[in-house]
Amino acid sequence: MEWSIQEIARLAGTTSRTLRHYDELGIVPPSRTGSNGYRYYDAAALVRLQRVLLLRELGLGLPAIREVIEGQRDDSQALATHLEWLHREKDRLDRQIASVEDTLTALRGGEQPMAENMFEGFDHTQYKEEVEQRWGADAYARSDAWWRGLSAEERTAWQERVSRLGADWAAAAERGADPAGAEAQELAARHVEWLRGIPGTPAHAGPAKEYVLGLAEMYVADERFAANYGGTEGAGFVRDALRLYAEREL
Repeated sequence: MEWSIQEIARLAGTTSRTLRHYDELGIVPPSRTGSNGYRYYDAAALVRLQRVLLLRELGLGLPAIREVIEGQRDDSQALATHLEWLHREKDRLDRQIASVEDTLTALRGGEQPMAENMFEGFDHTQYKEEVEQRWGADAYARSDAWWRGLSAEERTAWQERVSRLGADWAAAAERGADPAGAEAQELAARHVEWLRGIPGTPAHAGPAKEYVLGLAEMYVADERFAANYGGTEGAGFVRDALRLYAEREL
């Protein structure tokens, strides 16, 4: 069974122009092109488009998506990985929604919100096992105690700081800033200073060069982190800037 480009655009909530652009980039080529020049898509092409749209939701740019698609051609395995991530994200969002709804109900009823229920879904412990494997149980325990000791206002301020830093990195990468330039190196200094503020990490006592370099590589290698900087390309810019900063300053 095949679908025309107009049908696919309607089903996917996108445009024919976008689909033609995906074809030009080699990301989602049509299964065939008719003698009239019209593009047609089969089921395999639809699966590929679904993968691309999922990666876009993760914040990856088109060049980064092309790298992912070309590097992982098993659509079934790739979608299984995406599905696992989506289930985790759905669970987290469901808990956040319930938490905010409970807070609103309490406030509208003139009651005091239950503090122990206000941060469901804002769970930093989801990476506990991963952190312990990378840096040890003591590192996690110390950072966990620090986070739990923060007030709600302090947690919000910290999250806003992280968001601003990520947005500034992504904007600089989008403008094509030089990793060695003043702007990128100022961002690198801010980034290292942020890392120093997290108890339990090797950076807390004084940024360890190897730690910063290792994180810089992880930002590119792990799509969860790359998404914070606009995808693999943006993460590569962050990595290069941090490398230069670490080599010179740490």
